[in-house]
Amino acid sequence: MYKNLAGRAVLALAAAGFLSPVFSQQQQQAQAPLKIGFVYVTPVTDAGWVRQHEEGRKAVDAALGAKVRTTYVENVAEGADAERVIRDLAQQGNTLIFTPSFGYMEPTMKVAKDFPDVKFESITGYKTAPNVATANARYYEGRYLAGIAAGRMTKTNIAGYVAGFPIPEVLQGINAFTLGMRSVNPSAQVRVVWLNEWFDPPKERDAAMALFNQNADVIAFHTGSTAVMAAAQERGKLAIAYHSDMRKIAPDAQVVAVTHQWGGYYTQRAKAVLNGSWKSGKLWGGVKEGMIRVGDFGTKVPKAVQDEVLARQKDIAAGRLQPFRAAAADVRDNEGHTVIAKGTQLGDDQILTMNWLVEGVQGRVAR
Repeated sequence: MYKNLAGRAVLALAAAGFLSPVFSQQQQQAQAPLKIGFVYVTPVTDAGWVRQHEEGRKAVDAALGAKVRTTYVENVAEGADAERVIRDLAQQGNTLIFTPSFGYMEPTMKVAKDFPDVKFESITGYKTAPNVATANARYYEGRYLAGIAAGRMTKTNIAGYVAGFPIPEVLQGINAFTLGMRSVNPSAQVRVVWLNEWFDPPKERDAAMALFNQNADVIAFHTGSTAVMAAAQERGKLAIAYHSDMRKIAPDAQVVAVTHQWGGYYTQRAKAVLNGSWKSGKLWGGVKEGMIRVGDFGTKVPKAVQDEVLARQKDIAAGRLQPFRAAAADVRDNEGHTVIAKGTQLGDDQILTMNWLVEGVQGRVAR
């Protein structure tokens, strides 16, 4: 009752001219939900890269309720289409916009210049501005752990890897997977197929089948659909799920899933806008920060292997294990050059600009 009386009093004072228009506007803004937009590079499917960001959006809704109003646009191509969609979201009154794809970075930067009062989050990008922050996850930490599982499970000592584009993030994953695999199985080899596509299920499937035909019995991938998992299920082979748990698609094939957890970060950033503490910056979080998790083992994975992988996950979280550290010997690339000297580890700048494939990988960096 008192709140209602107070509200009527404020309205009466405003009507009488005792309160400034600015005050009235601020009151309205305080009551309005924060509008948040998300841009997705593929359709929203049951699993995969976009699915994990959609789960993050839903987590924001669940955590903040009526304080926010979220929306998304799916299947937006990188480039001119992305700029148009991001601009539309800003014009529609979204004051926080998440753009989770590397190819959205430049469009995000262009739109941000025209909307200085809108906050933008470039996910996997690296360019910042006063109203543009970047965030990414240390996917390579999960890849190293998946490599351990693959190294224990392979019988042919050959793994396949279906890769999208040869950007540092993908190279980090291939190299970490190979290092993890060879840490428990020094004879293991990894064969890479480049697609130059993030999302093309038929091409992803064909690449997986070609790798199985080359004697790979376990396969990993860095693309956006579940096609590789389905191919492994069809062929009676093993596969590493990426982005999401994919046991619904490949109940017999899945070894383990490397999953991305965005809900905590997205909720934190929305809260920062709501309370006025949002600032531009860069975040690169991994297992320790809860942004990368390995688990969801398949039924064929022995408990001893599961326990080993989970123990190494704890080591990464505690800082005892760094995938790009050379402990006992130099680490070389697949052309014979030393890339990590014995007793040293790569710094973030070196990891972020990675442009080589580690020894054990059969393939080249497509340029």
